[in-house]
Amino acid sequence: MNKEFIDALKEIERTKGVSKDVIIEALEKALIKSYEKNFDENANVTVNINKETGEIKTYSIKEVVEEVEDPITQISELEARKINSSIEIGDELSIEVTPKDFGRIAAQTARNIVIQKIKDAERDIVYNEFIDREKEIVTGLIQRIDRGILYVDLGRVEGIVPYEEQIPGESYNLNSRYKFFIKEVKNTTKGAQVILSRSDVGLVKRLLELEIPEITEGIVEVQAIAREAGSRTKLAVFAKDENVDPVGACVGFKGSRVKNIVDELNGEKLDIVVWDKDIKNFLANSLSPTEVKKVFVDEKEKVARVIVANDQLSLAIGKEGQNARLAAKLTGWKVDIKGFEQYIDEMESRELEPEFPEEKEYIESILNPDSDEIEEDFVEGNDEDQEEFLNNED
Repeated sequence: MNKEFIDALKEIERTKGVSKDVIIEALEKALIKSYEKNFDENANVTVNINKETGEIKTYSIKEVVEEVEDPITQISELEARKINSSIEIGDELSIEVTPKDFGRIAAQTARNIVIQKIKDAERDIVYNEFIDREKEIVTGLIQRIDRGILYVDLGRVEGIVPYEEQIPGESYNLNSRYKFFIKEVKNTTKGAQVILSRSDVGLVKRLLELEIPEITEGIVEVQAIAREAGSRTKLAVFAKDENVDPVGACVGFKGSRVKNIVDELNGEKLDIVVWDKDIKNFLANSLSPTEVKKVFVDEKEKVARVIVANDQLSLAIGKEGQNARLAAKLTGWKVDIKGFEQYIDEMESRELEPEFPEEKEYIESILNPDSDEIEEDFVEGNDEDQEEFLNNED
């Protein structure tokens, strides 16, 4: 070891970002093990590397005692004073024991340490780069597919897309580029592990930010997203500026903005509804494109009953219950949907009881429409289903 080695460490520190002191400290620890392995496994030694000259010296550390019980770690006062006349009992004495060919071992060990530290530094650099990009979108090239897992070339690192993070039914072609959501970044012994997703709701949100300036600028906010990847996504948006139509801003002229997102998601349907702080309005909006007639809520239990026109019931529930399911996810409420005629029949036959505030009054207004207040309500509501139901009763 010599000054050229120290100069090389300084250059590595400058170009690779690996601290010279960290390498020297690691090298000293490694050389202690090398000494014990190659010269004396029972030795109690320390290694010192001069940070200016690169000179390496090995010292046996012994405690000065009156009577030696352990010759590996102890030395008598008499023997110690032959080396250092001012030594006292209880002091530690460092005795140089550097082997003649220790430099060769040190050089090989240093090489391995430097290589490992450079790898560690590069791993940390990549990890730090991607941990800062967690929850963002990245474009990557599908490099290989193994046992259903996608391996994606991201440049300095390979990302993986587990099967459960893929869009059901979507085909992935080798050497094709796709956009992915960086779901998680882990720092492992093998380097940074970047977990990507095509099915996470975060992908939809980031695509919206890419395509819609009003969202990027904060004029329109995405309040909630519910997604069944590969099939349908519902999202609720809100405009801070009352002059801005949040749904229109997201859809774009002739649907151009939303089309780009749908194309990226391979044809996945996108329902955009208006978020409202009034939960009744939000619940009604969440069932879009259904026309909702009445909403009853229990805010404490977050349970709602939604009444829709008879011909709207199947639309409200959706194919295999998807529309209702996504609405429940979007709002965070448990939603019971009833067709108007079925609802009234069940109430009249006592199969269903009023459970929500205002519900009893509403039923009374339908079943006993004799008061002035109720007649006025019918005129304002212009409720064809109610009128038809009452005519049938007559």
